[in-house]
Amino acid sequence: MTESTLLSFTKPELPMHIQQIREYLPHRYPFLLVDRIVDVTDNGIVGYKNVSINEEFLQGHFPNYPIMPGVLIVEALAQVSGILGFIMNNEKPSEGSLFLFAGAEKVRFKKQVVAGDQLVLKSELIMQKRGIYKYNCIATVDGVVATTAEIMVYHQKV
Repeated sequence: MTESTLLSFTKPELPMHIQQIREYLPHRYPFLLVDRIVDVTDNGIVGYKNVSINEEFLQGHFPNYPIMPGVLIVEALAQVSGILGFIMNNEKPSEGSLFLFAGAEKVRFKKQVVAGDQLVLKSELIMQKRGIYKYNCIATVDGVVATTAEIMVYHQKV
């Protein structure tokens, strides 16, 4: 991992419940796709999204066989990556910065995610340079890989 400006950071008290997550993400319903953060390491984070049949996106995405759209799984991975970015920089959006989704590479969908699943979201920082952060991400259900991706986010002061 390339580190140019990362300082030591304070790890949050775990698990992070939705009230704390909302402090780190500017997203709100229906686009807040992280329910809990259960682990934060020096360069990684683990959280999850409980997928309910009541999700708006399941109402129209194959209504007779509702599956979570792959783009929303990638968005959920980007959101946990953004939370890690904020934590590693000892910042929150209320302090005048955002982590914006900048790109996704090597995205692979390997298992469908359906109502009732708990989507475990893992992100590990692999590169940071000039405000661009790159993460290796994996989403699993019951220990089986559902999606893998390299996610890039941009740290922007607002």
